[in-house]
Amino acid sequence: MAWLRAKLTSTCLMCVSLLAGVLLASCARTPQHSQVVTPDRSVVTSPSAPASSAQLSRLSTFPRFGDSDPFDWQGRGPGAYAIHGIDASRWQGEIDWRQARKAGISFAYLKATEGGDLADPRFKEYWRGAGAAGVARGAYHYFYFCRPAAEQARWFIRHVPKDPGALPPVLDMEWNPFSKTCTKRPDGKVVRAEARKFLRILEAHYGRRPVIYTTVDFYQETEIGQIAGTEFWLRSVAGHPRKIYPGAAWQFWQYSGTGQVPGIAGDVDLNVFRGSPESWLAWSGQL
Repeated sequence: MAWLRAKLTSTCLMCVSLLAGVLLASCARTPQHSQVVTPDRSVVTSPSAPASSAQLSRLSTFPRFGDSDPFDWQGRGPGAYAIHGIDASRWQGEIDWRQARKAGISFAYLKATEGGDLADPRFKEYWRGAGAAGVARGAYHYFYFCRPAAEQARWFIRHVPKDPGALPPVLDMEWNPFSKTCTKRPDGKVVRAEARKFLRILEAHYGRRPVIYTTVDFYQETEIGQIAGTEFWLRSVAGHPRKIYPGAAWQFWQYSGTGQVPGIAGDVDLNVFRGSPESWLAWSGQL
């Protein structure tokens, strides 16, 4: 029996060693970031390792853009945030991405799809151009309540590449009062259920939980903020989100729909990322 005990002991030690190796490899592959909610309910991502001076020097921080219909910000306005970006669709026309990046655009969310049968004709062009210019890029889907969430998720996946360097996808949920084909306004319970289905399918495919973009009336009427484990991108062009969305956590703030950015003819939506330059690098996967 002594030889059997010795053999079992040796086998157990081998199992422990193998298990430790698997755990260490897993930790090495997975970025370890922590998130905290600040007093104004925004979500801040803290990197496990500090950004290098070279990484930080490549960022353009605290830019100033023109606005065709500016708002007089009182207290803490968009200028207090370091990282700014745009969201764009075909209506922006041709974009000089290198000029936009030089002006201070750090990220761009690009419209990819709408409902279950519309694809933005400039998405591929914008995706290539932003990437070539070094602008962090992500894609968003404009949701319609006349098609099932699963069908819309499949439509998005069909058009948006699986790129590990891309920003998390975005689910744009707002009312569609001017649509010629779909003006449905389901109750909050239905809205939240459909959103969860869409998020679940995209997270399984792309490996990152999508962000939800929404507007003031939609947020209030549907209580979409109840969806746990989700980051929010909030539209608020006439007040800080802490005033317009009391108690809401947010990661992105759309502060203007009439921004003027070099490289883009006409108005464009302007946005800020809530965190510091270091937390931006961590959140966007650049660390």
